[in-house]
Amino acid sequence: MALFRESTVRDYAQRALSADRIRRNAYSLRKSEALILESITAAVYADHFDMFLSHTIRDAEIILGMKELFAEMGYKVYIDWIDDPQLDRRSVNRNTADKIRSRMQQCNSLFFVTTQSSLDSKWMPWECGYFDGIKSKVAIVPVVQYSSDEKYRGQEYLGLYPYCEKSPSKGGKELLYVFEDAKKYLPYDEWVKQSEPIKWYEI
Repeated sequence: MALFRESTVRDYAQRALSADRIRRNAYSLRKSEALILESITAAVYADHFDMFLSHTIRDAEIILGMKELFAEMGYKVYIDWIDDPQLDRRSVNRNTADKIRSRMQQCNSLFFVTTQSSLDSKWMPWECGYFDGIKSKVAIVPVVQYSSDEKYRGQEYLGLYPYCEKSPSKGGKELLYVFEDAKKYLPYDEWVKQSEPIKWYEI
């Protein structure tokens, strides 16, 4: 098992940005009708997400990398500035909050991405508290700078929530796990379906 390393997550982000540049070049050669049809189709299917990523915009590259990493594991992730680019983070108001609440209703879980930058966020605790109140499926995603075997230690109220780690399967694919503590865990897909009290596996 291992926490998420910042350098690895940034590599995923750079890979996504490179792919996006290729897509943009390809799109410029296609008819506008095809692009409009794709946009409509995407909007129809954007009604459910596995994870809502709570984060600070200062970690934009890290968050893009997390989205790609989780997508590779087979999960659909909501990120406000990607899925709702019309929202203005510089001018948060009641309409913004209403839209975020609505999107949270469409998500199975909230992942609270902790970094050095996230410590100063005022918006993230609100998202965490709201989601905890409506669905209770909140987990911390620590992004560490150094050793991948570093253990997570929750600070303040974040210590109340389980945290995520990843581990390669025998086939080499990364799998996602949620830990209550260092000795109690569940695969994400089982954790998200269980109601309280959670029945954890023991190491």
